[in-house]
Amino acid sequence: MPGEETDTDARERERYLSRRKYMMAAGSLAGVGVLAGNAAGQTTTQTTQGDGQQGEVSLEEQYPGLRILSPEPENAEAASKSTYRSFVTPRTEHYIRNHYPTPDIDASEWTVSLTGMVDEEVELSMDEIRNDYSTETVTHTMQCSGNGRSYFEPQVGGNQWTFGAVGNTVWTGTPVGEILEAYGANTESGTWLSVMGGDAPDGEDIFTRSIPMEKVMEDCLLAYEMNGRPMNGDHGFPVRLLVPGWFGNNNVKWVDRMHVMEMMVFGDQWEEGDQQLYTHWQQYSYRIIPEDEELQQNRSIDVFDTQEQMGVEEIGQPYLYDQMVKSIIGYPSGDETVAPGPGGQIEVVGVAWAGDDAVQTVEVSTDGGESWNEAEFFGPQLGPYAWRQFRYVWSDPDQGEHTLYARATDEQDRTQPATISSPEEGLQAITDDKYPWNVDGYGATAYEPLGVTVTVQSEGGTETTTTEEETTTTEGETTTTTTGGS
Repeated sequence: MPGEETDTDARERERYLSRRKYMMAAGSLAGVGVLAGNAAGQTTTQTTQGDGQQGEVSLEEQYPGLRILSPEPENAEAASKSTYRSFVTPRTEHYIRNHYPTPDIDASEWTVSLTGMVDEEVELSMDEIRNDYSTETVTHTMQCSGNGRSYFEPQVGGNQWTFGAVGNTVWTGTPVGEILEAYGANTESGTWLSVMGGDAPDGEDIFTRSIPMEKVMEDCLLAYEMNGRPMNGDHGFPVRLLVPGWFGNNNVKWVDRMHVMEMMVFGDQWEEGDQQLYTHWQQYSYRIIPEDEELQQNRSIDVFDTQEQMGVEEIGQPYLYDQMVKSIIGYPSGDETVAPGPGGQIEVVGVAWAGDDAVQTVEVSTDGGESWNEAEFFGPQLGPYAWRQFRYVWSDPDQGEHTLYARATDEQDRTQPATISSPEEGLQAITDDKYPWNVDGYGATAYEPLGVTVTVQSEGGTETTTTEEETTTTEGETTTTTTGGS
């Protein structure tokens, strides 16, 4: 029966636990060989780069475009809104979200298990994943589901992400569906693929996400390249799951196992005593839960659009799957003085995305939300999962201080709300132009917290405004950047 654990599920769970304990004892599992310290205020980490070289360099040196939130485990976001002038986000500015320290992995020894409802169980080497199947590339806007958590009032726990836990990068890898078909997996609608990461130290919950088979077969990849180069350790080297259009929590890094099953990881059979061994990150975390509301677990669901789930009583608290519509201004980046160009204009530039849905329109306000004008799209359009760049020509702005907002609308006519509600309001969905406050601060889409404040001075004072696109290649990464010029 769907939703019930099979005998195979139970046997494979026990076999996998035994395998993990053996690998941990042998020192070959993730979490071994991770060094962290602090010298002169900087965190030094031993990392495995995509080229296989190891070295002790500070997190700040590796990622000069990031603001470090947590040195161990490594968590960091874009330091400046200027990141959001570009189409492709370089890895030095792409956010990092880790639950445990980045593991030190030898790709030549790494395997990915395929178990569960398959004709043949297998251990796939990285060489097989790379070379025995077709290769696909997708441009995907990946956003941490906690992006914007710091804007919740009262404050909620966890890393206090502001605006910068989102990036748009080009991912290359092997279609998961091809691997499943090669080994006779049950890929019927209603089945699930639970994907486990190999980063959990012994005794910790294993990062596991259950992805509906419909999405897996449509476009999911086992990705091994980022912006045309092998990923480095912090972004998932040697292999991560890539779920285009969906929140970053679904894009499991350091993939260790894929298990085909009839339900999500659910219930006691996927736990160990009081430990939520496999269920924690699927059932207890990455859910939109109002204050003082008891968590409701689900064996299976059939609605994966996060915003649509908010109205489905049977689901209860939505799972963070498909991303919701959102936008951010990259220029001006805020708290700065700008001046109109020779034509008396300032060009406002930013990006917008909507997960599985297309962005339909973006509007810009230069007077704190009193009035709105439609922006235009420009730049590359590389598939449905990549953000769109937008610009708005602000003509003859008055001197003085101005608050700028951007708000996007998706193809289902859903528009970003203005603010985040208070917990006392008890909102279960986006209502009255408010995003629902929730206990973990997930999914924030409100545009007001993302606004920028700028001071306009007379023409010719500060050189800015006219945007130019230039394509540069740095360390193998191609980046299309919009920059201000005189």
